Amino acid sequence: MGKINGCLKCIFIFFNVLFAIVGCLLIFAAVRATAMAFQMSAFGGPGVGWIWVIAIGIFGISSLGIFAACSEKDLFLKIFAGFMVVGMIIMLIFGTVVAVFRNTMKENYVNASKEFADPIMKNEDSRNMLSTVQEFWQCCGVVSADDWGTEIPSSCGCRDTNGAYGRPECKSKPAGSTGPTQIYSKPCSDTIFYYIDITFKITLGILFGFAITALLGLLISFLMIHQVKRHDSIGGPSITMKGY
Repeated sequence: MGKINGCLKCIFIFFNVLFAIVGCLLIFAAVRATAMAFQMSAFGGPGVGWIWVIAIGIFGISSLGIFAACSEKDLFLKIFAGFMVVGMIIMLIFGTVVAVFRNTMKENYVNASKEFADPIMKNEDSRNMLSTVQEFWQCCGVVSADDWGTEIPSSCGCRDTNGAYGRPECKSKPAGSTGPTQIYSKPCSDTIFYYIDITFKITLGILFGFAITALLGLLISFLMIHQVKRHDSIGGPSITMKGY
């Protein structure tokens, strides 16, 4: 008979298989997100390097956990437990860094100024990206339409709806500028931060969620190590859950 309680072993393997699948999905998501990161970086969006680290880490550690449970070797279970400790610490550190970075981003957008918009407006690629964003999100300029200077792009053009519910508000273009007569009154900074903030919140949920999961995995691996050592010391049958 096995050294580890059969029910505990099955649960342990099941959740490791589940997280291995999650790791594969995160690797796929990292591949898709990498291309978008180059575009969103112009607006201060978060990078995707952390996704690769987490995805590969989850897949590798889950595979180790499956092997450790199947082999019932305390050495591999100890290695797995060590990874759980390291993983929990890393997730907490990453979560803290992301939370601090999110607050910094929030302050930058709340206190948005010409100095914040200038780096975006001076880069041709980010200007093209902003023009696309304006048409899709019905806004104009990073901070205001004045960011475009005297040449307002057609993507800022707005059809006057007299403030109808659910429709964008329009205003006249700045004096002395060329382009559409009516433009969107709302700047894009609020909308950009809204979606970036959602990304940060999801990231924080994932990081702290994995930290809690790592803690649970650590406790279960300690229990399994104890069962293996007890079995080896007494040479008896598999240990039941009644003693725990």
